[in-house]
Amino acid sequence: MKKKVILVDDDQLVMMSLKTILECSGNIEVLETGTDGEDAIKLYKKHKPDVVLMDIQMKNKSGLSAAEEIIKEDSSAKILLLTTFQDDEYIVKALNIGAKGYILKQDFESIEPALLAVAGGQTVFGGQVMSRIPELIEKKGEKQGEIYNKNGINDKEMEIIEQVAQGKNNKEISDTLCLSEGTIRNYLSIILEKLELRDRTQLAIFYWKNM
Repeated sequence: MKKKVILVDDDQLVMMSLKTILECSGNIEVLETGTDGEDAIKLYKKHKPDVVLMDIQMKNKSGLSAAEEIIKEDSSAKILLLTTFQDDEYIVKALNIGAKGYILKQDFESIEPALLAVAGGQTVFGGQVMSRIPELIEKKGEKQGEIYNKNGINDKEMEIIEQVAQGKNNKEISDTLCLSEGTIRNYLSIILEKLELRDRTQLAIFYWKNM
């Protein structure tokens, strides 16, 4: 059975070339195409495809923003991100939002196999991207260590910061960490004071910028 795919890219030439090549394989049916993140969101809701193949950098709304919104609405959504950039920030963001794959357009021969793998439930990162992940994880650990030392943030406080950055409220954090809501509120007050921040929104922004 053919895998049903939505294709979104603001480069019409690239998009039509991809559509032609993918459909020639006989394994994939491109249901519809779009040119920005807003199109991706609308087309996903309309078709609920097996996979969304989407460029990261697009006008109006980026592929990363669209992917994040789609996954928030439907955690089962399978999104394969396509880009010409091997950028650390993009790789980390793709991992964080739950994208099922991130491959470079240069790896043209890998796109169809990657699509089929994602449709089958696998997570796929192109070879060049995979080689960067261990280093990125190490960098994240080093960066968090710097935050610990500079601001006196302990392990439990870091756990709470991470929960806030994921958009969880005090009750959800309480349930996750098995602490009372009062304890969570106390921790948050201490964290905000240590980091010299005003509220949990600033705390979430601080996390994504620095960690």
